[in-house]
Amino acid sequence: MAHRLVRRPLRTALAVSAVLAAAACSAPGSNSETTGAGASAAPVANATCGTDPITLKGYFETGFPLPKDLSTEFSKQFPNVKWDIREDQFAVITQNAPRVLADDPPDLMRLPQVSELVKDDLLKNLDGYATAFGWDKWPASQLQQMRVGPTGERGDGPLYAMGLNFSMTGVFYNKKLAAQVGMTKPPETLAEFDSVLQKAKDAGLTPINQFNGGATGGLAFPLQNLMAAYGEPGAINDWIFQKSGATIDTPANLQAAEHLAKWIKAGYFAPDINSQDYAAMMSRFIGGKNLFIFDGDWESGNLDKQMAGNAGFFLMPSAQAGGKQAAMSAPLTFGIGSKAKNADCAAFFLNWVATNQQARDIAVKVGGSHPMGPADAYMPPVQEGTVTASTLAAGATIGEDNGAMDFIANATGAIYAKGWTPNLQKMVAGQQTPDGLLKAVQKDYESQVKK
Repeated sequence: MAHRLVRRPLRTALAVSAVLAAAACSAPGSNSETTGAGASAAPVANATCGTDPITLKGYFETGFPLPKDLSTEFSKQFPNVKWDIREDQFAVITQNAPRVLADDPPDLMRLPQVSELVKDDLLKNLDGYATAFGWDKWPASQLQQMRVGPTGERGDGPLYAMGLNFSMTGVFYNKKLAAQVGMTKPPETLAEFDSVLQKAKDAGLTPINQFNGGATGGLAFPLQNLMAAYGEPGAINDWIFQKSGATIDTPANLQAAEHLAKWIKAGYFAPDINSQDYAAMMSRFIGGKNLFIFDGDWESGNLDKQMAGNAGFFLMPSAQAGGKQAAMSAPLTFGIGSKAKNADCAAFFLNWVATNQQARDIAVKVGGSHPMGPADAYMPPVQEGTVTASTLAAGATIGEDNGAMDFIANATGAIYAKGWTPNLQKMVAGQQTPDGLLKAVQKDYESQVKK
């Protein structure tokens, strides 16, 4: 039977975050001002890319085609705009961000955690653009994670970044391998998920493969999913947003870390995860070498092509039957350097990404995620039965359950590389305990967050 095309109302898509072609009258970059943390920004008039030749400098994350595909389409529609794009892995961007923004600021940059960059006056306050383009009329929850107050707390204050879309993480699975172990539908409780993992191991399959090598600890994905299964997302967001008194070392998170340790001890992960990078994980999963991976909806379009009809997706089930579900759900965050030469054009591009029909098509078909934008904006059709359709539907569930969380790796600029990653790698090696993991990360967090 032929697949049916489904149009999902954008108001449903935007629930994931409970969490303009015009000629220029002014030169690119001439209308915006650099403002310090917490300061207001004057409205920016006529922020466009103009008609004269211009080159936008971009610093993007390697391995993810969405930003480059959007930049290519943008240049087709605005031929005077060319791109000079540098790419690095996210861990490298995290380490390089302060220096790059200070010494050779790009016009548009994939951002790690933003609070420290705002404190150091390295990112442009985007409130003036928000007023000019009408971003302040979008559902407020879309932009909440990218607002930073004068003390560095996120969630309130001026806007310092924009998203290319809303990303969400969960569990991808190989349908053929799932059928081999009797999994005919996604597990509805954590106990059911544990049972499937054991059945896969007993059948000689690798239950889960997850990147965890180098400076990017991919076990943070299943760990945070387990945190969502045991606890409330609000407390985790408070910690990520640097709210006063917030801690990651809670009883619920200890249960999550202990559950992850149980999975490690039971042999549910591929034995060499500490030497695997992200690309190796994806290659093995696409090649049918393991049943599950914890990953984000940015891979939906890729899996619809590479594993057509054989890849599925579900949200991490709750530890309690009938419990609400939560997931990492955050904008694919990009910012404009405070000293960027072409800030107006970069802001115009960000607005185009959210409002242009072709750009929104790319956001869904390539990025696999919900576009940013107004509540009544065009929503691309999605083919029923695809991974993309599954991730979009899961996003609606997260919205209904108010279960959106930012990524625990975004709490500070260094917490991913210096806190989560080495301690998760030590857990795999038997050199760290669940309690020790949380206490070590919290200690590192407190040393970095200075109020």
